[in-house]
Amino acid sequence: MLLSTIDTVVVVAYGIFIFGLAQWVSREKAGHEKDTSDYFLASKALPWWAIGASLIAANISAEQIVGMSGSGYALGLAIASYEWMAALTLLIVGKYFLPIFLKNRIYTMPQFLEHRYGKVLPVIMALFWLALYIFVNLTSIIWLGSIAVHKVAGIDQDVALFALGAFALLYQLYGGSRQWR
Repeated sequence: MLLSTIDTVVVVAYGIFIFGLAQWVSREKAGHEKDTSDYFLASKALPWWAIGASLIAANISAEQIVGMSGSGYALGLAIASYEWMAALTLLIVGKYFLPIFLKNRIYTMPQFLEHRYGKVLPVIMALFWLALYIFVNLTSIIWLGSIAVHKVAGIDQDVALFALGAFALLYQLYGGSRQWR
């Protein structure tokens, strides 16, 4: 199956819109010196809707689009019940725990572990999760995404794999939650 012209135009326009929105939201104030809060907290300058969209977008990937859809078809809607519980958990964390972390200037899990247990454990944890994310999570997400693009759009899977990786890289380098230049 191949996409029609209008489908292609909509997909390309959506990609340009998302990239442009990231550029607009992340525009820089003159004379601002960057620190870790710029990277991890987007300079504490994003509007509420951008933070909410970022939370949702960070939790949805090809794993959900391909895997959850297939599991939902095979097993029923109950497979998604943990996603409903995640919404409640995010509300609890945001209301009660997040203010404590922000007051103590703790933005990441390694910072929390260093504050609580010393300097060795956060390095081990960061290296472990970085390796796991790169070699397991990221590769499976891009692979599943390329399968979806191949099946829906009829684009060669290798081309789809490269295009998804390139778009994700460009978005991260020049957009993301805030620019980091």
